[in-house]
Amino acid sequence: MSDVVTYSDGQPFPGVIGRTADESSPAWPTPPRAPEGAPNVLMFVLDDVGFGQLSSFGGLVETPVLDRFADNGLRYTNMHTTALCSPSRGAILTGRNHHSLGLATIAETSTGYPGYNAILPFDKGMLSEMLLPHGYNTFLVGKWHLSPPEHETPAGPYERWPLGRGFERFYGFLGGDTNQWYPELVYDNHSIEQPAQPEDGYHLSADLADRAIEFIQDAHVNAPDKPFYLHYCTGAGHAPHHVSKEWADKYKGKFDGGWDEYRRVVHERQLAMGILPAGTELSAHDPDVPEWETLSEDARKVFARMMEVYAGFLSYTDHEFGRVVSFLEEIGELDNTLFLLISDNGASSEGGPVGSLNEMMFFNNVPESMEENLRRIDELGGPNVFNHYAWGWTNAGNTPFRRWKRETYRGGTTDPCIISWPDKITARGEIRTQYGHIIDLVPTVLDALGITPPATIRGVTQAPIEGVSFAHTFNEAEAPTLHHTQYYEMFGHRSIYHDGWRAVCPWPGPTFTEAAQKGRHYGSPIDAKVLADIEANSWELYDLTTDYSETRNVAADHRDKVVEMIGRWWAEAGKYNVMPIDGSMLQRINVERPTIAKPRDRFVYYPGGSPVPFSAAPKAYNRAFSISADVQITEAGAEGVLVAHGGRVGGYSLFVKDNRLHFVYNFLGRDFFTISSDTEVPVGEASLRYEFEPTGKPDFTVGKGVPAIGQLYINDKLVGAVDMPHTVPNIFSSEGLTCGHDGGSRVAPDFYHDDFAFTGTLKRVTIDLSGEDLIPDSETDLKVAMARQ
Repeated sequence: MSDVVTYSDGQPFPGVIGRTADESSPAWPTPPRAPEGAPNVLMFVLDDVGFGQLSSFGGLVETPVLDRFADNGLRYTNMHTTALCSPSRGAILTGRNHHSLGLATIAETSTGYPGYNAILPFDKGMLSEMLLPHGYNTFLVGKWHLSPPEHETPAGPYERWPLGRGFERFYGFLGGDTNQWYPELVYDNHSIEQPAQPEDGYHLSADLADRAIEFIQDAHVNAPDKPFYLHYCTGAGHAPHHVSKEWADKYKGKFDGGWDEYRRVVHERQLAMGILPAGTELSAHDPDVPEWETLSEDARKVFARMMEVYAGFLSYTDHEFGRVVSFLEEIGELDNTLFLLISDNGASSEGGPVGSLNEMMFFNNVPESMEENLRRIDELGGPNVFNHYAWGWTNAGNTPFRRWKRETYRGGTTDPCIISWPDKITARGEIRTQYGHIIDLVPTVLDALGITPPATIRGVTQAPIEGVSFAHTFNEAEAPTLHHTQYYEMFGHRSIYHDGWRAVCPWPGPTFTEAAQKGRHYGSPIDAKVLADIEANSWELYDLTTDYSETRNVAADHRDKVVEMIGRWWAEAGKYNVMPIDGSMLQRINVERPTIAKPRDRFVYYPGGSPVPFSAAPKAYNRAFSISADVQITEAGAEGVLVAHGGRVGGYSLFVKDNRLHFVYNFLGRDFFTISSDTEVPVGEASLRYEFEPTGKPDFTVGKGVPAIGQLYINDKLVGAVDMPHTVPNIFSSEGLTCGHDGGSRVAPDFYHDDFAFTGTLKRVTIDLSGEDLIPDSETDLKVAMARQ
């Protein structure tokens, strides 16, 4: 037994301090140690996975590793989220409502109101910050998406990155999604290149599992008794649905019956498994979704393959996570691990009615093409696309509920939840039906660990946790529900739960089809006149005690209850910073926000630096701009990328190849506008330049940015031009900008396949968005340059 004397912070020094050491006795500040036998905590957060997709919840996607936790623990079938990723992730980590955190929506659509600004306050601490003083290691792998985009550059500030919010180690991506074959990786507080390439077998799901094992192992070998908290946030099943053909082919033919048959089969399975209360009806066929039997053979073929790829993606993620589970079992830590699984929202409809080869088309309002989807069907899941399934599968994935992500019907907010802790939860394979919300996860973990929520964190007085613990239900199936009231709001779509009743005020309408009949659409703003109309006419009411899946609107029969529920919603909204109600989308994306750097039109980049996140890269959309590269070419020549922005699914690249200057403008992986210089790049110092000059107006309604002329210059002489009838209106890609090479996936795959680093001397690249420095050209010069392309 150690003779070391220790004392806690705030206690008097218990040793003796004399004039000399021989007259003194030492004492040490107590190191943070968890109580004997304290459990590990593993929070597994899925992305865009609906209530009816996982096999443990009656779905047809096989996830045997997660099934093992369900079989050894509990399935909570009445658990709810906010209906969107960042808001849910903030609530999961803090135990507070998303508007309380400033996370009304994702940070990319933040606005200048307390509930909407995406600046997470420090008085709402995260579970990681709460567990650190109690002797826990804290690790996060995977998706973060909780920093304002303007904070995500190497210029910081870093205080709202994972390591600034209590995580000791981080490996993953900061944004909302990333290419699973070519991810934008951050290790702790710095960007890194991925450790291998897709052709070498690389995939992010495997990489995250490797890193999780490394973090746990590093700590375990040095302090075997020290517990850990691992926040594991896979990219699955958010777009892009990336997975190898081998895994997608495991589901070959399984979804040929279509989404209507899927809903029927899964609904029956859920009833048989007890996931749903007896008598729960399947929600009506959604008018936004075509009936499977009405589709052409080609359409069915494409749609079935999209679901095969999605299912393969989830199954592969489950398989890779299984390696982490096996490692925990090997070191004897699995049974004393409190495991919690949750998805951040219901299944996603961002693939639109016909699915997508490139999710960026959704964010640019570009119509999808069934013909193109069919032509490229064999590429689904691979590195050349950024694919997402059609929203028929979204609706099916949320069986038995209606609607989907971003909407506050149960299809958007009710999600699978599994909790397992073999050492302390005696129940095995049981179902819990108590109402819960993700703000309840933090207080439940603290309760299970016997930890009181901290009054302060790093000197900041903490606001009350807004969720309630449901740890009392772990071993008591009939324990009462303690969470009685919960509001919801997402892009103006609102609802509220109270003691078995649910009121919903859908925006822009119950479905897009019904909304269109009133001249409304997704993203329509809500003004005072519209609000008065929907308050008076749009609220629906459901009695969940007899109608678990929201199939019978009883508002007309219970007007007093409707009025009561509306009053409750407004009371909750006032309490948690929900106002102002905002139904807009495009306006929010393009709102002006304060930036860390002063506003500027001129950006200078140097080779060898970290990638610039897409949110911080120059917004070269629908405006005149120029790119200038100052280089030095030796007699031996040089080649490579000078600057690249975006990736395979959209962007641009300025590069030298075969002694010629080239520029490729990649329109969302669909159209490529290419210029090659008609003269060689000279030896010695040279100025290599590209200019973008708009020639008309954009048409955002059909996803077309300004038409433009692109021009190449060598030492201010026009050497090539191309006419571009349309350009990207809003966002190239979730990949950012790199100088001196093309990081991530390749913008110009027909010209180069690796990062094509520049082999000459690249002094700097300057991007000027002012449009004031464009070189004047005669009409004749321009015609000659374009004729040579």
